[in-house]
Amino acid sequence: MIPDDLALLHVPGTPAVLPDGSAAIVSVVHPDLEADEYRGSLWTVPLDGAAPRPLTRGFRDTAPAVSPDGRWVAFCRAEKDGKPQVFLVEATGGEPVALTDAPLGAASPVFSPDGTRIAFLARVPEPGRYEPDGSPAAEAPRHITELRYRADGIGFVRDRPQHLFVLDLPAPDAAVAIDGVPSATALTSGPDGVGTFTWLDDAALAATMARHASREVDLRSDVVRVDARFPEEPTPLTDADQGSTLDVSTVRAAADGSLLWFVASDLGDTGLDFVASQSGLFELSLAEGGAPRRLTDPDTVDLLPELLVEHDGRPVVADQRRGAVHLVRVDVVGAMTDLVSGPVVVTAAGSGGGALVAVRAAAGDAGELVLVGSEEPLTDFSAPLRATGRTRQGVELTATAPDGYPMHGWLTTPDPARYGEGPYPTILMIHGGPFAQYTHALFDEVQVLVEAGYAVVHGNPRGSSGYGRDHGLAIAQRFGTVDADDVLALLDAALGDPRLDASRVGVMGGSYGGYMTAWLTTRTDRFAAAIVERGFLDPVSFVGSSDIGWFFGGAYLGEDPAAVAAQSPMAHVGEVSTPTLVIHSEQDWRCPVEQGQRWFVELRRRGVHAELLLFPGEGHELTRSGRPRHRQARFEHVLAWWAARLPVA
Repeated sequence: MIPDDLALLHVPGTPAVLPDGSAAIVSVVHPDLEADEYRGSLWTVPLDGAAPRPLTRGFRDTAPAVSPDGRWVAFCRAEKDGKPQVFLVEATGGEPVALTDAPLGAASPVFSPDGTRIAFLARVPEPGRYEPDGSPAAEAPRHITELRYRADGIGFVRDRPQHLFVLDLPAPDAAVAIDGVPSATALTSGPDGVGTFTWLDDAALAATMARHASREVDLRSDVVRVDARFPEEPTPLTDADQGSTLDVSTVRAAADGSLLWFVASDLGDTGLDFVASQSGLFELSLAEGGAPRRLTDPDTVDLLPELLVEHDGRPVVADQRRGAVHLVRVDVVGAMTDLVSGPVVVTAAGSGGGALVAVRAAAGDAGELVLVGSEEPLTDFSAPLRATGRTRQGVELTATAPDGYPMHGWLTTPDPARYGEGPYPTILMIHGGPFAQYTHALFDEVQVLVEAGYAVVHGNPRGSSGYGRDHGLAIAQRFGTVDADDVLALLDAALGDPRLDASRVGVMGGSYGGYMTAWLTTRTDRFAAAIVERGFLDPVSFVGSSDIGWFFGGAYLGEDPAAVAAQSPMAHVGEVSTPTLVIHSEQDWRCPVEQGQRWFVELRRRGVHAELLLFPGEGHELTRSGRPRHRQARFEHVLAWWAARLPVA
C-alpha cells in the first residue's frame, strides 16, 4: 500500500439478514481523501452468490436493521460534516425518509419484535451546550465532582449522556409518505447513560448501564430492564449494588424470550480488576431470574465484546485466539463449536431466516461477507486494493524469550521483484493496549512500510490478549520487563533471516506500543531511529490528565512511587540517544498530548535529535478512524522519517 491507497480500504459493518434468509444488508465504509470524510452506503448481498448491489447512495449510511416482515430497513445516515440520523427505506430500494432529528445525532436503530416501533440511542445535551451555532467558549463552566467525566473520542460525557429512545412507526402503507420527523419518547434519563440494548419483547428492552452507588469509583456496569411503553426507573437484571462484579458490554435476548445472553468481563470485588480480564459469555434465565451463569472459560476464552447474535436457538460469539478471531457457537453447557476458523479475523455477524452471515477479514482484504457453512466469500469489496498489487502477505514467526517463554508474531518482507532479496532495513512494530493483539488480517500500517521497502516484524508479547489470562497478566506491575524481552526475542529471531539487515533496524509503536518504543530506547541504542506515537510515557502525570488515568496506572504499574519510577520511560529519559519522531493528537484524552510534548522537550533538552508531529482535532484513534487526510499525511511523515534515518537501497 501507498498512503493514497487508504481510499481503497472498503470495510463492511455488521450485516442485517433478511428474515427469509435470501440476502444480507450491510454498510460498506471507506476513507474519502478528497472529501476528507468517511463515506459509505448500504449494499444488498444475495446469499445465493448473485452479485451484490447498492441499496442506498447517501454520503455515509451505516448500521442497517431489518424489520421482522423484511419490508423495511432502518439505518443511520450522515450528510457531509453532519450528525447521523435514523432513516427508513424499503428493502427493495426507494427514497429514504428521516425518522429522527436528534441534536447530537442518533445511533443503533433496532425494530421491535412486532415491527411497529424502532428503538435507538442518542446523546442528550444539557441546555446551552453543544448548540450548532453556539460558541463553546461562551458555555457555562463545568462543575465536575466525579472521576468518570470524559472519554477519548467523545469528550465530556456528563453533560451529554447517551439515552434510549423509541418511536412509533406509521401504518405500513403510510411509511413511505411520512410527513415530518416522528416524535420519539425517551425511555431513560438523568446523568447515567445507556451503552447497548436489545428488545426483550414488544413491551420491554434490556440495556447496559452503570447505575450502582459506587459507579464513580469502579468500572462495573449492569444489565437493566427498560419499559418500552413509558419512561420509568430501569429494573436491574444484574445488580452491582447487590454484589455483581461484572462489566457488561453487549446483550441479546433469545428469540423465544426465555433467556438473556450477554458478553461481560468479571472485575472482581473491587470492580477494578480489569487487567487481562477475559470477556466471557453469560446466560440469564428471564423466567426464573437468579444469578447469571458464565458459559465460557475465564482463563482461556476472550470474546470480542461487541459481537453476539443468536442462531439456531443458541448464542454465537467471536473468540480471540493467537492472532485470529473465530466465530463460535456456544451450547447449553458452554461447549464451543467453531463456525468460522483458520488464520482469519471475524469482525461482525448477523442471523436471519436460518442463515448466518459473518464478516471475515484475512491477510489480503479488509473484510468480506461469507455465508457460514460456505468457504466462498459473497463479496469482493477489497478487489480494487488487491488489483494495485501493493499488498504482501506475512509469514508467522516464533521465538523464545530468554526465560524460555514462546513468542508469536509475523514477518512481512518487500516484493523481491522490486527490492531484490535484501538485505532490507527492518522495523519492529509494537501494538497498543497492552491487552490487545495483532492479527492475521490485512494491516495498513504494515502494508505501507513493506511497500516502501522495509521488512516489518510485529507480534504479541506477554500482556497481549488472545493467548489466555496468564499471558495477559504477566506484565501486571512489571511493565518493560518480560514484554520487552519478548519483542526483542522476536526481532532477533527475524533478523536471523539473511534477507533482513541486522545493522539497520528501527522501532515504532502507539499507545502502549509508544510506551514500549520509548522504554526500549532507554535501555538500548541498537535502533537507528524510533517513532513514539500517542505514548503512555509518564505514569505520574497520566493519572490526572488521561480519561483512564485514575485507575489504569495503579492497576498495571502499582502505587509504590519507586516501583512506578522503575517502569516509567520519563524517569529514564536521560538514557535515550536514539533519534525519535514523536507523533501525537491534540485532542487525545487517552494518552494526553502532554505525554508526547514532554517526551519531545526532554529529548531536545538533552541534545537528542527529536521531532514532534501534532494533529489538530484528532484523538487517540487517529490511525484507525482519524480524518482521512490526516491519516494520509501521517503515513507520508512516517515514510519521510524512515527514508531519512533508514534509507532503502
